Amino acid sequence: MTTLDREQPRAADGARHPGAVGRPLPLRLAVPAAVSAGLALLVAFPPYGLWPLAPVGVALLAAAAHRRRLRAGAGLGFLAGVALFAPLLEWTNLHTGWLPWALLSLLQAGYLALLGAATAWVSPLADRWRVGWPLLTGVLWVGQEALRDRTPFGGFPWGRLAFSQDTSPLLRLAALGGAPLVTFAVAFAGGLLLAVAWRDWRRPAGRWRPVAALTAVLVALLAVGAAVPVGVRGGGNTVTVAIVQGNVPRLGLDFNAQRQAVLNNHVDATVELAGRVGRGEAQRPDLVVWPENSSDIDPLRNPGAGYRISQAADAIGAPILVGAVLLGPGPGQVRNAGLLWRPGSGPDLGQVYTKRHPVPFAEYVPLRAIARKVSAEVDRVRSDFVPGDRPGVLDAGVATLGDVICFEVAYDGIVRDTVTGGAQLLVVQTNNATFDVAEARQQLAMVRLRAVEHGRAALMASTVGVSGFVSPDGRVDGATGFNTAEVVVRQMRLGDGRTPATVVGAWPEAAFAAFAVAALLGAAVARRRREVVPG
Repeated sequence: MTTLDREQPRAADGARHPGAVGRPLPLRLAVPAAVSAGLALLVAFPPYGLWPLAPVGVALLAAAAHRRRLRAGAGLGFLAGVALFAPLLEWTNLHTGWLPWALLSLLQAGYLALLGAATAWVSPLADRWRVGWPLLTGVLWVGQEALRDRTPFGGFPWGRLAFSQDTSPLLRLAALGGAPLVTFAVAFAGGLLLAVAWRDWRRPAGRWRPVAALTAVLVALLAVGAAVPVGVRGGGNTVTVAIVQGNVPRLGLDFNAQRQAVLNNHVDATVELAGRVGRGEAQRPDLVVWPENSSDIDPLRNPGAGYRISQAADAIGAPILVGAVLLGPGPGQVRNAGLLWRPGSGPDLGQVYTKRHPVPFAEYVPLRAIARKVSAEVDRVRSDFVPGDRPGVLDAGVATLGDVICFEVAYDGIVRDTVTGGAQLLVVQTNNATFDVAEARQQLAMVRLRAVEHGRAALMASTVGVSGFVSPDGRVDGATGFNTAEVVVRQMRLGDGRTPATVVGAWPEAAFAAFAVAALLGAAVARRRREVVPG
């Protein structure tokens, strides 16, 4: 117990008063607060979409960890992380068994454990500068996400606060500073809520004036977000695009065993669209987009697969961006690629994008011999996908595409590289056949943020759904159902300018992370000067 703690009055039952400035919540309240924090964060994400609960979850976790010992703060953060990530990532459990889901959920919860410990550590600064609580909360969340997005094996950014704000006024802040700025704003709002709530309400003097001021700041934050101008940057030309969602015979990992049927579904749907165009029932597209894994038969080596794709391209009279699995370059290696297939001439080998961030333990197995000792399921991945080394900038003739594949949409730099490389339209090819509709909607929320972030119209094409078009203000049009076969055609505006977020790149995240490190160091100095030990 610190000297400061001993100076604070206690409630009649001997427990510290939960509203007292600088006091930790009693453990009987802190544990439910941490679990509630994780659940509040969970329902902020799709498919629930209750985005105002994200700041509430942030505030509850900060309140639970405040003034705790480091190990207690870490434990409470871990509880919040399990409550968030175990249900959020449940889709990983659908077809692979419980072990990968449990390991991934626990790993992600570990980062919130670090956040809980960091929150406990900076408590002296929060006690000294009450108005600093929102800033400390904001930078610590961004710092935690920056670490989680990169480690281990390239990180896993799923569940970032920014991705819960797809229908929030704060989404527009992405145009200024990308996902890190949106995360900071959400966590800052959570810190404001905490600063409003965590007061000694027994004292009448000055009770309402600070509360009114902090509430005004919160309202102003939402107003600023809503006022940020968004839309297509530059350009002005339009292109008509068709998304073909061919569907699969059966959901699950065995969709690979159905690869000829999956390819046929996409060919037949495209040929059927061509028939409707010929009858004047549909507008002829300038570009057709097929999803990831629409041809798991390498069409460059299998003449039958190549012939079928050519049938579709020739029938529709437009280039098709095919999601293909290509063999090589070495033995036992494959590539997850977006391949442009032109009518009349076939594959354009100069316009191929190879996925730069294959998913560890799903598309390749790091440390395979060790991983096999944990679970033999890793041997389901028979061939390792090798990463590409160039951004997905493809010249389709009618437009320059920024192609990213599946989970890559969660990574800031991979999407930005396509825009700085000249992309006029963002394209996300994905395969959700091994997951569920919750995962697909969470992924679509990321596409919405990327469209706003870079001032580009965007689309997501999935084998089974959800597919759809996204305008640069984040609105979704033509969203398809899940586990259905559908074709959607829309006209999209091309862009060639840059938003402030595109220009500054990773600098906002770096600045916030640096402030987080400075806060941790400053808390160490404050503790030493005041001879404070964790309470």
